[in-house]
Amino acid sequence: MTQLKWGMIGGGEGSQIGPAHRLGAGLDGLFTLTAGALDADAGKGRAYAQSLGVAADRAYGDWREMLAGESGREDRIDLVTVATPNATHFEIAKAFLEAGFDVLCEKPMTMTVEEGEVIVALAAQSGRICAVNYGYSGYPLVRHMRAMVARGDLGRVRLVKAEFAHGFHADAADADNPRVRWRYDPAQAGVSAVMADCGIHALHMACFVTGQEVTSISADFASCIESRMLEDDGMVSFRMTEGVVGRLWTSAVAVGRMHGLNIQVFGEKGGLRWAQEWPNQLYWTPLNQSTRTLERGGPGLSPEADRASRVTIGHAEGMPLAFANIYSDLAEVIAARKEGRDPDPAATHYPHAVDGLNSMAAVYAAVESAGDGSRWTDARPPSQR
Repeated sequence: MTQLKWGMIGGGEGSQIGPAHRLGAGLDGLFTLTAGALDADAGKGRAYAQSLGVAADRAYGDWREMLAGESGREDRIDLVTVATPNATHFEIAKAFLEAGFDVLCEKPMTMTVEEGEVIVALAAQSGRICAVNYGYSGYPLVRHMRAMVARGDLGRVRLVKAEFAHGFHADAADADNPRVRWRYDPAQAGVSAVMADCGIHALHMACFVTGQEVTSISADFASCIESRMLEDDGMVSFRMTEGVVGRLWTSAVAVGRMHGLNIQVFGEKGGLRWAQEWPNQLYWTPLNQSTRTLERGGPGLSPEADRASRVTIGHAEGMPLAFANIYSDLAEVIAARKEGRDPDPAATHYPHAVDGLNSMAAVYAAVESAGDGSRWTDARPPSQR
């Protein structure tokens, strides 16, 4: 496969998410970082991009300069990643889609459901990719869970329990830390903090694994640090398209919890359990039988899991490898389009714009429900009701 040209907006020096994207995009040699507008400070952004090997004329001061510069080039980038604060996602993703670029946008894809509807429609009309970085869906054993559910190993799924809880925002004295403060500012984060930041990953994983969407939600939110305008803890009950019962806890004040993303799926014929901090093991309990440990890279896994497995069995697997699977999927789909062939069907499992729309609709429903005594609220976007 010909190496593709990749550009990045945001994710500059000191960024939390930028290195994971650069490692993921570069792992297989499918993308090379060719252009970037990496920092809100134009000078710092240009300098850092050049330190990463970007040519001076493609190290841009901001995303608008990058859009203008890349649009006029015959060797323009094949994919742009948007890794900026939430409030900027819609404007940037929309502009690049309209200019004919494929986009991978950090979550949440947009600040509002209405913006999400625009992005979904624009991606469909333009024939461009708008993927959303629910990167944890790239783990091999998460993809194996999805395959097991799809082929009926669990029978009818009855219950999903998902969590994404950590304690890194539990110190009230840290309120002025800029890396924390923006997440609880409605002007920058939107209508939700921890639900839109972390809970949205757990919610997407529930949908990804079961192949179902959330239809209604009942939520209870709390700001455990009272000065915060948005929630730092949330408990959510939800129902899915085929009647699955869902439970979700998300928190930023759970002292002692580290990453805290895990999922359990219970069906008529058995149950599954997986945690992101121990990604090499998936626990499978068939009905009336003992629990079995499925090892990543081991024999008997699905083709979806085998395709996504990067290192030999027994070695540690990490988040950048999961991100790399998302980038590998996108590279296959982009290359197939360029070459006039059908992509590998397994490569089409990356999170699409509609996943970003559905997740934001669920976040809005949770906010509405939490503000109205946990009343059950329709969680579908207007276009799907």
